[in-house]
Amino acid sequence: MPEQQLPEEHLRQVRELGKADIVVGIPSYNNVRTIGHVVRAAQAGLAKYFPQFTSLIVNSDGGSQDGTREAVLSSKVEDAHLLMLDTPKFPVHRLSLPYHGIPGKGSAFRLIFRLAEMVGAKAAAVVDSDLRSITPEWIDLLLRPVVYADYDFVAPYYHRHKYDGTITNSIVYPMTRSLYGYRVRQPIGGDFGMSRRLIARYLQRDDWETDVARYGIDIWMTTIALAEGYRVCQSFLGAKLHDAKDPGADLSAMLHQVVGSVFTLMQEYEAVWKTRSGSEPVDLFGFRFDVGLDPIDVNLGRMLQAFAKGCKDLAEIWSLALAPDVLDAVLRLGRQAAAGESGFHLPDELWARIICDFAIAHRDKPPERGHLLRSLTPLYLCRVASFVIETQNLFSAQVEEKIENLCLCFEALKPYLAGRWGAYPGPKRQPEVQTAPAGAEPSKVEVPKS
Repeated sequence: MPEQQLPEEHLRQVRELGKADIVVGIPSYNNVRTIGHVVRAAQAGLAKYFPQFTSLIVNSDGGSQDGTREAVLSSKVEDAHLLMLDTPKFPVHRLSLPYHGIPGKGSAFRLIFRLAEMVGAKAAAVVDSDLRSITPEWIDLLLRPVVYADYDFVAPYYHRHKYDGTITNSIVYPMTRSLYGYRVRQPIGGDFGMSRRLIARYLQRDDWETDVARYGIDIWMTTIALAEGYRVCQSFLGAKLHDAKDPGADLSAMLHQVVGSVFTLMQEYEAVWKTRSGSEPVDLFGFRFDVGLDPIDVNLGRMLQAFAKGCKDLAEIWSLALAPDVLDAVLRLGRQAAAGESGFHLPDELWARIICDFAIAHRDKPPERGHLLRSLTPLYLCRVASFVIETQNLFSAQVEEKIENLCLCFEALKPYLAGRWGAYPGPKRQPEVQTAPAGAEPSKVEVPKS
């Protein structure tokens, strides 16, 4: 969206503002209940931690009808409440603008990045509009590594409930880590800091009108930073508490969008990930501490039923992607789930091979991509059900150790992925995958947040 394509009213407001050193962007759609708190936290963080800089808060709105934009412009915080040692030299400016084009978070971010470029910002951060746990310190932690330590990309690091972020924990984190060799724990966290040069790179891209930038914008941003050699770090933000959502709503669509973006970016950066092995940590800023978390109920029986039904209905579609022995092992698990047998368990290696096989099929079977990605949902529910059974009585540190073991399994299977990447179809039959049961009886527990 070049400057000349911005509506004249937007241009006038930006020109009146002039320059800004720092931009904080907040995409929104009907978030009147929470966005006022987010704006106040951002304003307080800018005033308290960056008093010497000119700053701008930009609300990029998708057409809210509930007063969201009015809440942004009316929200304020009194400086006297911030215990500041320095009096801010400049006021924190606010803009609330509707974005135009394809609906989606990517379009909202594109407007924020364009405005950051227009005002000459040296750093920018984006935060979700439904956050209940954001504090002024988040703004400092997302921006300080960019402003003072020359990092290009700051990813969030949260404490999360063991059944929150299951798409991240089961697929996106292990896959991103094994592909690009860096341990960015929350690659689709939603709250990020960026340098001017990385923002310029994002704006140079020509895939803003695709699903990658529309729905997979978080992993798109993270992958570009990791694959293209930008300086990446993480900041510990504590707990991420946000508006409660129906855990089962649009699960297949979310999985389709996010995982499809991971697979699409794999094709672009094939020359990068094929040369990397293992993984290494990235710098982590902030003081780590334990925090209280909202409880999450999961319905284990419903997940197992959905997986068993998928085994009956989708085996033919799965056969387009899965190696024969992998499909055999999956269908055996389906029979176990349908029979309600105890000790249900999906081994890490089998799960990693499922995802690798789907990544290969996504590249090699373009006409079937939509069907394949949608068919992944019952398999994902199988993974989550197995994870719930295995971790019901474990503490967070023990759960994190299990996620670490899954990541190591993905890394160990990197040669399998690279070897099959250029050989599909017609995979060689691999050694039989064991599905030995291990774990507790299924218990009543609602589908997790993703």
